[in-house]
Amino acid sequence: MKDLGAEEQMSNEAFWLFKQLNLHLEQEWKFQPREKGLSLIERTAENENTLCPRLRNAKVEDLWSLTSFFGFTTETFVLAVNILDRFLALMKVKPKHLSCIGVCCFQLAAQVIEEDCNIPSTHDVIRISQCKCTVSDLKRMEKIISEKLHFEFKATTALTFLHLYHTIVLCHTSERKEVLNLDKLEAQLKACNCRLVFSKAKPSVLALCLLTLEVQTLKSIELFEIVLRVQKHSKISDSDLLYWRELVSKCLADYSSPECCKPDHKKLVWIVSRRTAQNLQNSYCSVPELPTIPEVGCFNESESEDSCEDMSCGEESLSSSPSDLEGNFFFDLTPTSKWKALNCQS
Repeated sequence: MKDLGAEEQMSNEAFWLFKQLNLHLEQEWKFQPREKGLSLIERTAENENTLCPRLRNAKVEDLWSLTSFFGFTTETFVLAVNILDRFLALMKVKPKHLSCIGVCCFQLAAQVIEEDCNIPSTHDVIRISQCKCTVSDLKRMEKIISEKLHFEFKATTALTFLHLYHTIVLCHTSERKEVLNLDKLEAQLKACNCRLVFSKAKPSVLALCLLTLEVQTLKSIELFEIVLRVQKHSKISDSDLLYWRELVSKCLADYSSPECCKPDHKKLVWIVSRRTAQNLQNSYCSVPELPTIPEVGCFNESESEDSCEDMSCGEESLSSSPSDLEGNFFFDLTPTSKWKALNCQS
């Protein structure tokens, strides 16, 4: 952005940001799913032997649920969707294999983004996701996906551009930094990821659409002018921006409506052996013969009563539904990680 640099004498940080932007603009085409393959999925009617848009979108919602359950970042979710779409656009996939593929994409994305100590074992992911496959199945599928994508997992995504655009705007604005809410923009990107059509958009265009819609909502002339300069630097045409912005606007409006079917509560089912189940049934209502020994001199009967753990907690939600938690812009942006809490205890 030489004109902007000459006019405003950009700081070293701004110069570095535009250098990164140029780099990602050059590379984004490499990590876009093959449009021909995506179009083939879009035209596919629903039946038992072919992958249709509804099944793909449902699998992305499952990835969202897994990401929320394990407390992973938005970057992990977006990358998992990118890996999934790139693979689906290359291969003819049967619906029965989609569950295994989805879990593999989730694992691969987590290995790229998350800390090693936070990544669950394959066995745990299978149990939590209720994927009907074995560890060996996942390993074989991971090998297939890796070879088809030439082991290129770390990708330039719409989230990459969203973060860059957001930081660039903040570098050039005099308005309060909290005005442009990055969490809200990330949440809206998640909603778009749940629609197959947006995988056909260039990541830079999709990110700019979200940014322009938010600036339009804020009614800030200064922010609007900065976004126009970013658009010019990114060489995004008005026609492309208007086309995709209209689709994004409709998607967000649909997603925020009560009629929209969002990722629902998926019950976490604990799998126990028959012997364990029998022991649970026999001991659930048992009462200890001896009272609890008080730790202080004065015995309080109310403290000695045994508190029985509620067994219904076993049917815990795989992830809380966005419709329940994400009130401000329909997403929970900082979910409490059940998995990390368990890791800390161990």
